[in-house]
Amino acid sequence: MTSEGRISKAGFDRLRGVMAGHVERGDVPGLVMLVSHHGEVHAEGIGRLAFEGSSMLRDSLFRITSMTKPVTAAAAMVLVEEGRLKLDDPVDPWLPELANRKVLLRSDALVHQTVPARRAITLRDLLNFHCGYGMIPVFPERLPIQRAYAEAGLAPGPVFPSFPPDDLMRRYGSLPLVYQPGERWLYNAGSEILGVLIARVAGKTFGEFLNERIFAPLGMKDTAFYAPKDKHYRFTSAYMYDSAARQLKVFDPPVTGRFSNPPVFENGAAGLVSTADDFNAFARMMLDAGGAGSPRVLSRESISLMTTNTIVPDEKRESQLFLGSARGWGFGLSVFTGIDDPNAAPGRFGWDGGYGTTWYSDRNAQLTGILLTQRVMDSPTPPAVFSDFWTTVGEIAAK
Repeated sequence: MTSEGRISKAGFDRLRGVMAGHVERGDVPGLVMLVSHHGEVHAEGIGRLAFEGSSMLRDSLFRITSMTKPVTAAAAMVLVEEGRLKLDDPVDPWLPELANRKVLLRSDALVHQTVPARRAITLRDLLNFHCGYGMIPVFPERLPIQRAYAEAGLAPGPVFPSFPPDDLMRRYGSLPLVYQPGERWLYNAGSEILGVLIARVAGKTFGEFLNERIFAPLGMKDTAFYAPKDKHYRFTSAYMYDSAARQLKVFDPPVTGRFSNPPVFENGAAGLVSTADDFNAFARMMLDAGGAGSPRVLSRESISLMTTNTIVPDEKRESQLFLGSARGWGFGLSVFTGIDDPNAAPGRFGWDGGYGTTWYSDRNAQLTGILLTQRVMDSPTPPAVFSDFWTTVGEIAAK
């Protein structure tokens, strides 16, 4: 650490070298890395927007997928602070499709083998992923409820639901809950449903609400649910590994892809496009606990709730695939609760995006790291470029 307690130029140069190695080996076409330590920001683009494309820019646009979830949770907390929603009130008045739920007898039961829900789904259930809907971590998929999700167009995968909001809720309403509300953590669905809830309560589209209450106040000028035509020149191509061809192939192109025009469904779980500096503005607001160096989008109390673990040890058998042994879950993001590698500092919070992005902030160290790549993840296990980024960031921030 330098005498000012900040990352030195030599330290960032070291990180650049490690990340450039992944580009040179063809692991990714390019990337943008950002590290903020005690408010001092280092950021840089390396490589290209596509393998045959133009050079990567610091303000290149990426599909941040599940890094959308904490933004959605923050938007919900804005409505809580205004008194328009309460954490422990049923969401039935706004989401009547979810009223009078049925719950599977067991996770492996037939879809019609149900019992009544013991209580209604609440906003807290949606925020902390205890609503009873979500990804069932059984692979290969063989449970009747997994088949029902697929038939409803809600199966997990790299292509996200694209139904109008009312249709999406009708589809969720046609399915039983896997678990009783509040009983067990299941990934993802809570954030999809939250986006619809926020739009209905606010009386405007989800994207309009995010822009008015989060993006505009924080100066996040490039963050939206798609990349408009005038920004396509800095929009990355997304790649996925083709095991048969043994090479990366374009999964989502920048001009004709799924994120290139306004979507039918503004997905609160995985729909945003953003840049490193834009997302750092959101991270700084979270790190500053709603104030200090950032516009006051949320109170310190709301951010404390968002970054407090809600998963009890019993639930780890269901969440291990997504969270490992050291992470829990708050509202829309993961929270480190223990140490299973040198960089898993307790209290650190953030989340990853399945199309190749990662963000974590550490309030104690006043440290934020953001890495944006355009390679879709092959599994829940973090790719080597993530691991090398976080290991190196930890080392250079500690010196």
